[in-house]
Amino acid sequence: MKQAEKAPINDRQFRVGALLVSPSNTSNPVIYTGYTGELPGNTHAEQCCILKAKADAENKLKTPGRFEEDTVLYTTLEPCNERLSGNTTCVQNILEARSKMGGLNTIYTGVREPTKFIGINEGQKRLEAAGISVVYITGFEEEILKIATKGHGDSR
Repeated sequence: MKQAEKAPINDRQFRVGALLVSPSNTSNPVIYTGYTGELPGNTHAEQCCILKAKADAENKLKTPGRFEEDTVLYTTLEPCNERLSGNTTCVQNILEARSKMGGLNTIYTGVREPTKFIGINEGQKRLEAAGISVVYITGFEEEILKIATKGHGDSR
């Protein structure tokens, strides 16, 4: 949620935070962080994590071009499966990163995407069809939605 709080307040998008984590990396399990709007181009939190990983792989930095098999994604909001902006969806970014870099067999998330912009999000269904588990961590829904929708007025 700390990453989501870094996102700019904007009534046209949700404030989301994400972490790419490798539990086997005991010295530093959080390998990438991201939040909505962190990188140029109307970026989403999950997309920012993946773009950083790709850049490091291309530059032969932090990652050797592959994630550890236990690498998982934590995100405050269910990854999007549709973008009104026409940008690549978070689901597509996750699937491509998994194909090229490995890992990403599990996504942990706090809440389903609210229906405000897209309606029903089919992200979970598409990820699970590709063999990726989507696990909802309960107990933080109210706090996540408060952060995600700050600046949206009373509607969710």
